[in-house]
Amino acid sequence: MLKKLILENWKSFHYAELPLDPLTILIGTNASGKSNVVEALEFLQRIAQGENIEAALAGDKTLTSIRGGVEWAALKPETQFTLKSLIQGHDDLTDYFYKITIEIKPNVQVVDEYIIRKQPQYENNSATEETFLIKTNFDKKLSVLMTDVFNRDNQSVSVYGSDNKTSVLNFVKYIEIDDYEGNIQDKMLGDEINVVVQCLDKIFILNPIPDKMRDYSRLSDNLESDASNIAGVLAALDGEQKVEVESALSAYINDFPEGDIEKVFAEPVGRLKTDAMLYCHEEWKSGDITEIDARTMSDGTLRLLAILTALLTGPEGSQLVIEEIDNGFHPSRVELLVRILREIGSKRKIDILLTTHNPALLDALGPEIVPFVVVAHRDSESGESKLTLLEDIENLPLLLASGTLGRLATKGAIEKSLSDKK
Repeated sequence: MLKKLILENWKSFHYAELPLDPLTILIGTNASGKSNVVEALEFLQRIAQGENIEAALAGDKTLTSIRGGVEWAALKPETQFTLKSLIQGHDDLTDYFYKITIEIKPNVQVVDEYIIRKQPQYENNSATEETFLIKTNFDKKLSVLMTDVFNRDNQSVSVYGSDNKTSVLNFVKYIEIDDYEGNIQDKMLGDEINVVVQCLDKIFILNPIPDKMRDYSRLSDNLESDASNIAGVLAALDGEQKVEVESALSAYINDFPEGDIEKVFAEPVGRLKTDAMLYCHEEWKSGDITEIDARTMSDGTLRLLAILTALLTGPEGSQLVIEEIDNGFHPSRVELLVRILREIGSKRKIDILLTTHNPALLDALGPEIVPFVVVAHRDSESGESKLTLLEDIENLPLLLASGTLGRLATKGAIEKSLSDKK
């Protein structure tokens, strides 16, 4: 699981840390930097999936560009940016720290990249032992450090074939290492590195676009970011899983929309059965069932179905990111939405990062969410974006005594307090 994201000279940020919990809420006004945080996670996911650095930023025939592309990836006037992530290992005592530094001028290339294992130095000892598992050296060859793996001191080898246009994550999944005593496949090292690769690979940025969800879609294994293939994903599920997921969809959505939706399902269509359509049964009167397809479903219904499908079909241990989670939902339904997110996320071990400035959603979260709320805001002097834990605001008790979290956000009181602190 992803535990922390660190941004250095990334877009509007000079330096910021984002702690990530099972449910993390990122709030802030427009242009505060919320979307820049999301795009940092998207960039990491793209390079973990094997995209070269330039395509991960500027897009290509299959990828959309991250806003601003290469030119605006680094905070002006800097020519480099760094992203770091702290990742939970297989046990509570082991973490992995990943760092990548990218130069955008005069050429787009990796200038520094490594993975470190962090463990307690001794049992019940607060001191941390850090071991490099992999790093780039100055001539951009991949260097795998063998310390502690073969119980030798500082033995290392270079793996050829990597270049400075692509992250080393794309080269380390199945490394065969030439040891001085012969050829050795280091499964332990490969497994550790894959913890990092798989964690970043399982970041999923969800931005449902209802208009695209209304069409027929090809049978698919994985949900697209815009949820355009939701019908194909649901229709392609194995029999038992399909019944389970569609039953859960139907149960969760029953109380949500303005109509009584009793059943949600998807089916292959056409002679070849390679495409699918999303359907639901509405029952306004007892026994009077009307079957409709996605073309007539409301935007709010489709957005909710996309969020539920991402939670119910995404791999366990993944990081789901949803910008402006409350778009298309009536304020009276926001509390139910929060309950659903918490319930499914906890059950399926999926961590969730939400961005919002909807006061109804903030109030629905309740006071217990305060430790997991992060405020994106601009420095009043430099204009740089910053991230501040809500609970770290000195006068927070006084602020909360004057109104709910949603009311404070509506009045801009949180941002004003951060600005006044200077």
